[in-house]
Amino acid sequence: MTKFVLLILAMVCGCVHAMAQGKFFKWLQTKNDTAYIEEHTEDITFRLYGSRKFTSYDIIDRKQKKNILYRPNTPFNIGVGANYRFIGINLGFNFPFINRHNERFGNTRYIDLQSHIYLRKLVVDFYGQSYKGYYIANPEKVFGKEYAQQNPYPQRPDIRNRGLGLNVQYIFNDKRFSYRAPNLQNEYQKKSAGSFIVGGEFFLANIKGDSSLIPANIADTTFLREQHYFKSGIVSLAANIGYAHTFVYRQHFFLSLSVTTGLGAAKTGLHYDNGEVGHNVGLQFSNTIRASLGYNSSRYFAGIHYVGMTTRSKMPEPHTYQAFGAGNFRVSLVRRFELKKPLWRANMLKEKKEAIMN
Repeated sequence: MTKFVLLILAMVCGCVHAMAQGKFFKWLQTKNDTAYIEEHTEDITFRLYGSRKFTSYDIIDRKQKKNILYRPNTPFNIGVGANYRFIGINLGFNFPFINRHNERFGNTRYIDLQSHIYLRKLVVDFYGQSYKGYYIANPEKVFGKEYAQQNPYPQRPDIRNRGLGLNVQYIFNDKRFSYRAPNLQNEYQKKSAGSFIVGGEFFLANIKGDSSLIPANIADTTFLREQHYFKSGIVSLAANIGYAHTFVYRQHFFLSLSVTTGLGAAKTGLHYDNGEVGHNVGLQFSNTIRASLGYNSSRYFAGIHYVGMTTRSKMPEPHTYQAFGAGNFRVSLVRRFELKKPLWRANMLKEKKEAIMN
C-alpha cells in the first residue's frame, strides 16, 4: 500500500510539473467538430439526480460452475449538482423512506470516494473504497433452496473490504465523440460517432472476515477443494483497449455504449483458516462498461448512466478465481443556463497583467 501511495504521489507531482509548464493544458485542448458536438462548458449545468454506488466480491470455481456472490447494502441517494467549466459539485442525501431494506440485507458502513473524470482526450477513473457489512446475493446456489427460504440473503456484518484503483484511458476521436455529453451533461452530441480507447490501470484490494469467506454450512462442501480462507488480497497492473460509440436518433435521443478489456498481471494472496498463506502470480483480466440512455438538447438532458469495473485474478487453488467490482448507477434530470458573461476567462489574468504594464 505504501509503495502504491508513493507511486501515485510521484505521478501527481509529474502532472503538476507538466501543468506548470503549460504543456499539459495545451495538449488537452480539443477543437470540437461543431457538426457533431455542441459545447456548454461556459453554461451553468444544474442537475437533479439519483445515484447508487456499489462494490462486489465474487468467488468462482470454473470447474464446478459454482460461485459465491458477496454484495453490500448501499443506499440510493437523491441529490443536486452543478457544473461550470472544469468545476463540478454534487450533494447527495440518503432518505430513509427510499431505502427500507436494512433488515433484509443488513447494515453496511462505507466510504466511497469513487470518481470519474471525463476530459476531452482522457478518461480517469479513481476508486477509493472502504466497506464493512455484506450479504450473500445467491443463497439458493450456496446453501440450497430449503435454507434460502428460511434465511434469505444471509448477512456477513464482519466482512471488510478496501479497494484502491486508478484507470486512465486515451480517446482517439476526441473531436467528434463525447464522453462528457452523457456523463457530465455539459456537452451535446448531435450526430452518431465513436472512438477507440486505450489505457492502463492499477488495482489493489483487500477483503477480510472474522471467519472463513467460504461458509461452513455451504451445500457443496467440495467447493474450492474444501479450502477455507478468511482473508484475500490482490495487486494488479494491466493495459486495456476498447471502443465507445454514441448512437443519436433524430438529433436528441441517444444510446451510448463503451466496453474496454484489460490484460495484465496480478499477485493474489490467501490467508487460510489453518494459518497457512497461499500466493499466486498470474494473468489478470478486467473490463469496464459504460452505458447511457436518454434525451439531450441544447438546454435539457434526461437520462440514466451506468459505470461498472470488474477485475478478475486467479487464486492459488486450480480452476478458481476471485473478482472485485465497483461502479455507479445514476439517473439525471438536467437544465443548462446560458450566461451573458463568463464567470471566469483563461486569459483574464493575462489581460490584467498587460494593462498594468502598459
